Amino acid sequence: MTDDAHSARVSSEQQQPEIWTGRATNRVQWLLACGGAACLALGIDLAVEALWPSGILPLIMSIVGLIAVGLLILFGTLAFVHVAVKVDSDSLEVRCGHIGVPRRRIPLSHVVGADFAPAVTPRHWGGWGYRWRPEQGTAVVVRRGEGLVLSLGDGRKFTVTVDNAEAAVRVIRDRLHLSGRTPV
Repeated sequence: MTDDAHSARVSSEQQQPEIWTGRATNRVQWLLACGGAACLALGIDLAVEALWPSGILPLIMSIVGLIAVGLLILFGTLAFVHVAVKVDSDSLEVRCGHIGVPRRRIPLSHVVGADFAPAVTPRHWGGWGYRWRPEQGTAVVVRRGEGLVLSLGDGRKFTVTVDNAEAAVRVIRDRLHLSGRTPV
């Protein structure tokens, strides 16, 4: 190996971090979480203090409904307040929310290409969260903005909204070149 080729390879390897991390946050979903907490509190308040002259059945239905709605909104929104993406030497991992669930790990050996998407919107995917659309593939959408689109070996696509998605695309493409596969 010539000195020029060796130094070019070394400088290329030094430019890319060993582990790339990125995240995206949606502060609007905190408002939905507050709404869920309010429904939960109202359901508990009704259970403790209400005297309904129309009977016990409407009271029970109201309490159960408010608590269920509150829990669904609270935990559903907290799970998708932010997303964390990590690209290491052999995989891409996506973790949602504060406890990291849902989580998806995609080995880079299953990736055939990575593209930058400048405008991923919840409207295109049917809302926030972990989404699936037959014609588009799977996505984790926590906010509107830039995203990363992976083309997988089985023909499917995986999209995730993340800040600095262009850097993630460069890192993934470099990893695919190093392994001898050419990204599409």
